[in-house]
Amino acid sequence: MTFTYAVAPELPFLRRYSRAITGSQVLGDAAVRETLEAILAAPEEFNVDGPARLELYRVFHKIWQPIVASLGGNDNNPEMSARARQVLMLTAVEGFSLKDAGDILMTDVDALSSDLEAAKAFMANSLKSQVMIIEDEAIIALHIQSIVKGVGHDVLGVARTHAEAVKMAKDTNPELVLADISLADGSSGIDAVKEILENIDLPVIFVTAFPERLLTGERPEPTFLITKPFEPIMLTATIAQALLTDREQKFALAQRDT
Repeated sequence: MTFTYAVAPELPFLRRYSRAITGSQVLGDAAVRETLEAILAAPEEFNVDGPARLELYRVFHKIWQPIVASLGGNDNNPEMSARARQVLMLTAVEGFSLKDAGDILMTDVDALSSDLEAAKAFMANSLKSQVMIIEDEAIIALHIQSIVKGVGHDVLGVARTHAEAVKMAKDTNPELVLADISLADGSSGIDAVKEILENIDLPVIFVTAFPERLLTGERPEPTFLITKPFEPIMLTATIAQALLTDREQKFALAQRDT
């Protein structure tokens, strides 16, 4: 199996992961490009006999670990260190086992298990926010509401159309938005979010059954993305990462301005 054939199906999902842990489409996609360039320049770094998906993430972390580590976790969030957030995203969102996460992060599984438990405790006890949902399918909206409320967040409301979403955001000033891609009026959830972001600076997580359409790296695309159908832990982990990244970026900006 050729390198290109082996890794091509995995690239959209590495983009999703890279964007989530860096908090940026631009930086995340750059990390993926540099990972591929490094593998092409030194193919011996890629074990063609191992699972392509695991190998791709392992090489990504080997190359980008110093930078990625500096982007997650700080003295204000000691319970949610960079490594804890990485193992949470690898297992909850990307679907790796704890053993696979250990291979990817080149870390003892017992240590990662402790990190994972600390991350889950931090999510349950320290991350509360005001959430707005943009979703036109009632059953899915109720499912999302149940998950979000179950981990302590407040749901400000559910919008089904572009106009409803923009008005609700203006009226409620949410801290985070969960948005479907296709809305009841035939409009795009992406367009609704763009309009919302013109007036409110907040993290957005898109929920879609077709993630590959939004993970090409060819145009401005979401930083945080969840694939339908999803497990509750996938949603809660992504919410935690989005909120922490947003708060840290705003804190860093405020520090620069003082």
